[in-house]
Amino acid sequence: MDLRYRCLILDHDDTAVDSTSVIHYPAHVEIMRQLRPKIEPVSLEEWFRKNFEPGIMGYLKTDLAFTPTEMELEFSIWREYNLKLIPRFYAGFINLLQEFKKKGGIVTVVSHSEVDIINTHYQSLGKDDGFSPDKIFGWSDDESKRKPSPYPVNQILSKFGLQKEEALIVDDLRPGVEMAKAAGVAVAAAGWAHQIPEIRSYMEENCQYYFTDIGNFRSFILN
Repeated sequence: MDLRYRCLILDHDDTAVDSTSVIHYPAHVEIMRQLRPKIEPVSLEEWFRKNFEPGIMGYLKTDLAFTPTEMELEFSIWREYNLKLIPRFYAGFINLLQEFKKKGGIVTVVSHSEVDIINTHYQSLGKDDGFSPDKIFGWSDDESKRKPSPYPVNQILSKFGLQKEEALIVDDLRPGVEMAKAAGVAVAAAGWAHQIPEIRSYMEENCQYYFTDIGNFRSFILN
């Protein structure tokens, strides 16, 4: 097997699929219309920044002061948008994963999206382009079992009998980096989704690798 890493641990949103602009931001605009109609929603670029700092949960609960009841409605609207809209995979991404698996690689996903939503995105691919990850960890209400906790990574390493140096995490935001550090696993930045200066600066400083496009990542990971 001629691979730099035996296992990829992939983020999903804005790493595999272009979902923030297609799903998550429009859902937030609708959420604001219903719950905070007097407040203008932040721009798409600013929404990426909120994802980065303080994080979506912090933004909703602290900056916007959503109550528990409002958080339930927020989740309901967000889920509705996720069920009715299918984002596109970034060009070349699925082909890269197919080649990686042909070479004996293991492909897993650790995301803040729900497992059924992630599965739906992969199942939406045409028959010839079909691909299924070997294992998916999605959103969990238990903070100890979701990013940035190392729990999903440790489970993957154990399930597939991997050493830490055999896995690579690929993510576009801070939680993936924090998870990587906690698990002692290398992390690569998916810089093809957005180019927010402060996010890029953080990712370049804290990741072992930074890739601005999938072509460069493909060349690297397939060696």
